[in-house]
Amino acid sequence: MSSSSSAAVSSLKAGPGVPSSSVQGIALVALAGVLWGTSGTAQYLGAAGLSPFWVGAAQLAAASVFLGLALWWALRRRPGSLVLRPRAAGLRWSWFFWASLGIGGYSVFFYEGLQLAGVGVGTAVAIGSSPIWAGLLQALVLRAPLSALWWLGTLVSVAGGAAMVLGKGAGGSASWQGLVMCLLAGLSYAGYALINKRLVSHMAPKVVNFYVFTGAALMAAPVAWVQAGLPQWSLPSVLVVIYLGAVVSGIAHMLFSIGLRHISGPTGVALSLIEPVAAFVLAVWVVGEHQPLVAWLGLAGVLVGLLVVVRAEMAVAAPSAV
Repeated sequence: MSSSSSAAVSSLKAGPGVPSSSVQGIALVALAGVLWGTSGTAQYLGAAGLSPFWVGAAQLAAASVFLGLALWWALRRRPGSLVLRPRAAGLRWSWFFWASLGIGGYSVFFYEGLQLAGVGVGTAVAIGSSPIWAGLLQALVLRAPLSALWWLGTLVSVAGGAAMVLGKGAGGSASWQGLVMCLLAGLSYAGYALINKRLVSHMAPKVVNFYVFTGAALMAAPVAWVQAGLPQWSLPSVLVVIYLGAVVSGIAHMLFSIGLRHISGPTGVALSLIEPVAAFVLAVWVVGEHQPLVAWLGLAGVLVGLLVVVRAEMAVAAPSAV
């Protein structure tokens, strides 16, 4: 863990009866959300000439290489310290396939949805629907419904995120096909998060993420080729893809996976709404965008809602610590 993440974790205090592992999990996922929020600014600064489909596919491939190197380094330092075969950990390869399909499907559906629905509406629907899908999957598939407090915080955050995105007047004319694509993107990511939680509960996050992102890259590359043809590379786009793969996908998803070991999957997905908050701040600070009042109110709504989600997570964690 980096020194900045250690400082962030240590700065949080667990309340009476609340396990420190839950606080750590929340902090790690929040840090992942901040890193995800840098992706838009990175693309704005250097990947404008590359098709969004290839940005997504190349990002997954770069993440696979980065995670593979991290796994190789860990095994080099401590040979035999990690279980590499899913069956040895009581898992099936099919779980990795579904996780890869989830993260790869999110990339494909998201970029396709943005083209059809517009950036503003598409982003709001895709990112905003993810925690709702996660809550529904948790209740209907895993049969572990979440509390009313969790749903309240999530809905407030989703509404705030929608206000942040749409407050800039970037709605455009959305097609129903684009909205469906963005909803499928949200569903894909929610499914990935819930499956990933199960995987990292049995295997080291380094191993899990390497397998998942390698599979996702193999799935996304042919789709990018069909949708956008051969990529048009430039030095800035290569550098941006390396950053997106190593930091936004590699490091951020490692933090996310480790955090999921200590909190519920739906809470992890809800906390990923920190991503548009980070993107908003960077757009104002780095790019120099001017945001309307409704967007600032939406920012406040996201933060208040996430505080409620954290409160709900702590309420569930506290009895188990007693």
